Amino acid sequence: MRVRYSPLAQQFADIDSIFDDLRALVASGDFTLGKPVREFEEMFAAAVGVKHAIGVGSGTDALKIPLRALGLGPGDEVITAANTFYATVGAIAEVGARPVFIDCDDTFCMNVDQLEKAITLRTKAIIPVHLTGDVAEMPRIMEIAQRHNLPVVEDGCQSLLGEYKGKRVGTWGAATAFSMHPLKIINVWGDAGIVVTNDDEMNRKVRLLRNHGLRNRDEMEILGYNSRLDSTQAVIGKWIVRKLPDIVVGRAAAGAYYDQGFARIPQVRVPPRRDYTKNVFLLYILFVKDRDALLKHCIDKGIEAKVHYPIPLHLQDALKHLDYKVGDFPVSERHCREGISFPVDQHLSRAEQDYVIETVNSFYNG
Repeated sequence: MRVRYSPLAQQFADIDSIFDDLRALVASGDFTLGKPVREFEEMFAAAVGVKHAIGVGSGTDALKIPLRALGLGPGDEVITAANTFYATVGAIAEVGARPVFIDCDDTFCMNVDQLEKAITLRTKAIIPVHLTGDVAEMPRIMEIAQRHNLPVVEDGCQSLLGEYKGKRVGTWGAATAFSMHPLKIINVWGDAGIVVTNDDEMNRKVRLLRNHGLRNRDEMEILGYNSRLDSTQAVIGKWIVRKLPDIVVGRAAAGAYYDQGFARIPQVRVPPRRDYTKNVFLLYILFVKDRDALLKHCIDKGIEAKVHYPIPLHLQDALKHLDYKVGDFPVSERHCREGISFPVDQHLSRAEQDYVIETVNSFYNG
C-alpha cells in the first residue's frame, strides 16, 4: 500500500465551482486588493473569531509585518522557541532584530518555565509557536508578557482553529500569523499568509505595511512592503474556508486514531496530549527508537514519512552568529533525533492509518 503525505489531490478533486469564480474574476479585472480579498478576509476573521484579518504574501510576512508594526528593529530581541520552523526566525531577522531561543517541551511548544529568565532590557516581543497543531501555554505567556510590558505575536501557522481551554489561537496576542502554504490546514494554491488581530491600530498599520505604506493611491504614509494577498488566491480561500470546521474535525480524528494504535507499541512514545487544548494536528510526530532505520523501513513500504526537523535550528549554519552550541536546548535536540512524522489529514482512510501502525509495529516486533 502507498500512503501519500500530501492530501492536495483529494482536497481539490472537485473544483469546477472555483473555476467559475475565477472566470468571473478575470472578467472583472479586480486582481489587486479587490472585492474577493475583502470577502475572504471577513470570512477568515469570522472563522477565527477576531475583528480583523489582513491577507499578505506569505506566512513569513504575516509574522514580519506585525513585528514591524510594533516598531521592532536593529538592537531589539525577540524570544521564541528553539524548535520552530525557519520562517519564525527569518521574520525576526528581516526587521533587523535578534532571535533569542528557549527550549520546548514534549508538546512541541515553548517551555514557559524558561521564558522569564530569557527577558533582558533588549527584549521587545515574544513569539510563542503553536507547533504541530497543539497550543502553547498562553495564559502563563500572556501573564509574563504583561508583567514585563511586552507584546506577544503568535505564530499560529501550524494551528489554525487550535484552542486553549476554549480560547482560540489568534485571540491572545497583539497579532497572530497564519500561513496558507500548500501544506497548511487551508491553502490557496501557493504561498500566502494572513494576519489576524483584535487591535484597530495594529489592523491599520498592517494594512499600510502590506501595500507600500500607501494611505490611498497617491499618498504614502510610511515605507512598507509589496505583500498583498492576490485576488485569485482569495477566490480559492473563500472556497476552502467554508470547509475549515470539517477539515479540523477530520484531522483531529485522524490524530486520535493514531494515538490509540501507537500507544500499544512499546518502542514508540506518543507525545503528551493535554485535555484542555484542542490539537488540530497539522503534523503527527512520534518519538521512536532507531528513528532513521524506521524512517527508511516506512519509505520502503510505501509510507511517505518525514522528519520535522532533522537539524536543530540553533545549530544551522545561518544562525552561527547567535553563538548557540550543542546541548543548549536538549529537548529540541532530542526531538531532532527521535521524531518521525506520519501523514495525517482529513482524507486519510482508516485502512491507510492501520497500515502505517502495523508497519511500525512490524519493524520493531516482527
